[in-house]
Amino acid sequence: MAVINIEEAKMQVDQKGWLDVAVDPTLDLFSEIERLKKEKNAVLLAHYYQDADIQDVADFIGDSLGLAQEAKRTKAEIIVFAGVHFMAETAKILNPGKKVLLPDLKAGCSLADSAPTAEFRAFREAHPDHIVISYINCTAEIKALSDIICTSSNAEKIIESLPISQKIIFAPDKNLGAYLKKKTGRDMLLWNGACIVHEIFSVKKITELKLRHPSAKFIAHPECEEPVLRMADFIGSTTALLKYTQSNAAKEFIVGTESGILHQMKISSPEKIFIPAPPETNCACNDCPYMKLNTLEKLYLCMEYETPEIIMSDELLKKSKIPIDRMLEISRQYGL
Repeated sequence: MAVINIEEAKMQVDQKGWLDVAVDPTLDLFSEIERLKKEKNAVLLAHYYQDADIQDVADFIGDSLGLAQEAKRTKAEIIVFAGVHFMAETAKILNPGKKVLLPDLKAGCSLADSAPTAEFRAFREAHPDHIVISYINCTAEIKALSDIICTSSNAEKIIESLPISQKIIFAPDKNLGAYLKKKTGRDMLLWNGACIVHEIFSVKKITELKLRHPSAKFIAHPECEEPVLRMADFIGSTTALLKYTQSNAAKEFIVGTESGILHQMKISSPEKIFIPAPPETNCACNDCPYMKLNTLEKLYLCMEYETPEIIMSDELLKKSKIPIDRMLEISRQYGL
């Protein structure tokens, strides 16, 4: 590996968003990452949608709620987040005094991008009698404009914790919002945002798969569009989908969410068959291109040089923490 100093590394990150340094191909990156975790008192958090190698080396693997809870309780001095930008921001918001690293700063989120701050602020100001519940898949700026944050694991309980008469804005995912409106019976204003991965699944191709695998259960994340959800045998958060495959007696599952979760499903139920739900096109569109920007090499380099680092203003940290704390408190009340 080329030897550079910290300042050179930061300059590279400023230009590219990640550290572009050749890694010695003979290095055992798994053992090197384990060494760095111990030497630097670092914890590695990884989302279920990361590549299998990154999941295998992580200290904790989870969905957005589980990762937020783990970020809140960790005693590590450095948090390395193998996920996308808004997730690393959430870890920083919950740990303002700690260093939070993200292997690639360009690992963004199409759903978070669908809610520009100025437009959302105007939308909120136009409805002053509404409480804003924002899905955690949003930027820190949108969190700061929200009253409560939620995840797909706890959104239903958070909505139900509010009085029936309370008017609600739900942002930024219109598909999750529509699903929750139907589930709770609440009248909510929905922001018009969506996830590129969960909007691409093909009803026609899923139907064909179900015909070829008549005993398979079709399971789907609530970010999917309503016609896809109507076909599902089970709808749930990423963690709920994983638990369903563990407890259900079926031997085959068609999985309607990002394909990274199949790795954990295969580990926990090696005797079962898991089939990724097909997209409309022939591309690998059920792989999140942002999640997949993180690689084992980038992860190693970011731990070695402690960059890229998530940096936020004190004001933004304080404002965005309030609705996250409300989410975590309501989750505790419901035992989530």
